[in-house]
Amino acid sequence: MKIISLVLAFTLAGGVAQAADLAELQEQALANRPVIQRYVVDLAKSRDNEILARSPLYPSLDLAYTATWLDEASLYEDKQNSVASGTISWNIFAGFRDKYKIKSAELLRQAESYRLQGLRQDIKLAVALRYLEIYNRQANLKVAEDSASTLGQLYKDGVNRFEVGLIKKSEMLKFKVDLDNAVIVEKKAHAQLAKSVALLQREIGTDVSLAQLLFNEFSALPELQEQAAYEEDMLNKRSEIKLLEETLGAAAMQVKVARAGYYPRVDLAGIYRQYDNDSLSTTSDDDEIRTQLTLSMNIFDGFANKSQLGAAKLAEQGLRYDLEEAKRDFKVQLRNLFLDYRVNGDNVVVAANSIEQAEENLRVNRLAYAEGVSTESELLDAITNLSRAKFNFVAAKSEGFANYFQIIRSVEGL
Repeated sequence: MKIISLVLAFTLAGGVAQAADLAELQEQALANRPVIQRYVVDLAKSRDNEILARSPLYPSLDLAYTATWLDEASLYEDKQNSVASGTISWNIFAGFRDKYKIKSAELLRQAESYRLQGLRQDIKLAVALRYLEIYNRQANLKVAEDSASTLGQLYKDGVNRFEVGLIKKSEMLKFKVDLDNAVIVEKKAHAQLAKSVALLQREIGTDVSLAQLLFNEFSALPELQEQAAYEEDMLNKRSEIKLLEETLGAAAMQVKVARAGYYPRVDLAGIYRQYDNDSLSTTSDDDEIRTQLTLSMNIFDGFANKSQLGAAKLAEQGLRYDLEEAKRDFKVQLRNLFLDYRVNGDNVVVAANSIEQAEENLRVNRLAYAEGVSTESELLDAITNLSRAKFNFVAAKSEGFANYFQIIRSVEGL
């Protein structure tokens, strides 16, 4: 026990000495977690993709220089010659392909922003649940310590009573067996608490001391609005749903991009050429300026356009199914969370009353045992009932807060 306590003390000694509440821990996690920066990089990349999608709207400028050496001159070309050219080209129409590509890129960028938003909410939820877990472990440790302390006192009293012949050795040993079990439970509770603190440190990306954690948020279960209001907010705000909606919109734009392959294309180009009869000369023998307007249309491409359009339509249809499935899943999850929250809220009240009754039962049994009108088994049962009532209270309260955090996460409220 001393070794475990020392390990726990050293483990929790890191970090600054100031107190920390849940909101501060969540902000530390958002600032320290590399996974956030990873998604920020993806968002930046999506902005570059949007710029890339806009590039066809601008003219293209190309410069070229060609030097040629022939084995002999021809009627139309000198033995050595060079051509310098500059071309400005601009696509005037391509079936609105560029327009839809830009819109698709904008929607995908927005989808990445929702992905990042969802990650932030998930990290905040993970921190809240780890923080709650420590509160739960600490409360369980207190229950285990109280139970071990009570049984330790009873065992000492039992030894004294055995030595003066008031009880049998078998009765004294019953206290010893229950005390040993309580010590084992207490040791496990110490270890579980230390592990929970380590997991919280992993979530926030820095050291934190148990003494810093305030747990002011857990004085009482908070009130919630009507379930229908949360469901409406969830469908309008939940990042996973918004991400799918934006991705679906981008897929719809890709269908229009694929359909643009059936339209004609119009390109305008201005070309300047300078011809010289020497491959390395800088003087000009002939030059020309040419303006070209080109109308082109693909008649057959081996069914490539048809296949691209079909694949784009199927991708859009698949995303519609994904969106509908996600909405149904989230609705069921929210309803179940509300059911659990209400049950745990009722259980907190019942468990609190059970603690009062168990404490009174233990008091009565202690007096009866001291007077010799109650057995050690009845007294041990009273101690066990009190511990169970306290464990039930901690469990119900912890589960209720876990449900609350998950409900608030569902509406992007963390």
